[in-house]
Amino acid sequence: MIDLEKIKKEKSIQELLEFSIINIDKPSGMTSFEVAEFVRKIFSARKTGHFGTLDPKVTGVLPVAINRACKLSDFFMHKNKTYIGKMYLHSNIDEDELKKEMNNFVGNIMQKPPVKSRVKRVLRQRTVHRFEFLKKEKKVIEFVAEVEAGTYIRKLCSDLGENIGGAHMIELRRIKAGIFKEGYSYCLEEIERAFKEYKEKKDESGLRKILIPAEIISEIMPVVQIKEDNIKQILTGKPIMKKDVIGKISKEEIFVVFLGERFIEVARRVEEGDIIARPEFVLDK
Repeated sequence: MIDLEKIKKEKSIQELLEFSIINIDKPSGMTSFEVAEFVRKIFSARKTGHFGTLDPKVTGVLPVAINRACKLSDFFMHKNKTYIGKMYLHSNIDEDELKKEMNNFVGNIMQKPPVKSRVKRVLRQRTVHRFEFLKKEKKVIEFVAEVEAGTYIRKLCSDLGENIGGAHMIELRRIKAGIFKEGYSYCLEEIERAFKEYKEKKDESGLRKILIPAEIISEIMPVVQIKEDNIKQILTGKPIMKKDVIGKISKEEIFVVFLGERFIEVARRVEEGDIIARPEFVLDK
């Protein structure tokens, strides 16, 4: 188990800013790109990138990677997302019937991206893990949906509407994106204030609370520990050999490599004699 709190305490702020993630509570009215760009300007970072687009009017969890942590985006993005939303019903329907119709969308569904989406509009299979009724006020329904990444909630609501006389989404908030949760997210004003306190008052406490070491990838991928013997060569992209590994070798295709608490790389498993993995991304390369 990688001790993230230890890493957060022992790294300098500059080291954290080079390889960290911020769990942002995205406001309404901004695009996801604008939020990531706002963060880049606050920290004067070389690069920022978000983990999964939210429409401008949608609020909630939007993890943003800073500098070298951007290289990990693809590994974090393709995880389940959970939303709380509201939809407006175009006609009256019995509450029990509505719950039954919503439950029909749980499981594997075929979904075509909405007209305004940037992806090709072809039918794709997506998995809906939860689509539950929470409460009703006249024709406004509050619901919770847990879905596979790439599922469009607005389209889920309109597709439901085709079976019940019409419905459309009027409000949406993401409360979870993979391991990133609403309760541990920060608004842009909090982030800006924490950085200002660090720069002007040398107070690191607020910033240390907000910055998540990108080593948190160890919570979503198997960890393989290596010996220090050949670390210099491994950090230049050398494949990992059986003799480099401490303990068991992961059977997963992709895994993360650590030297103690130090992140080394994301590696892909291979079977090439004594070579057991080749690097996908090496932090210090």
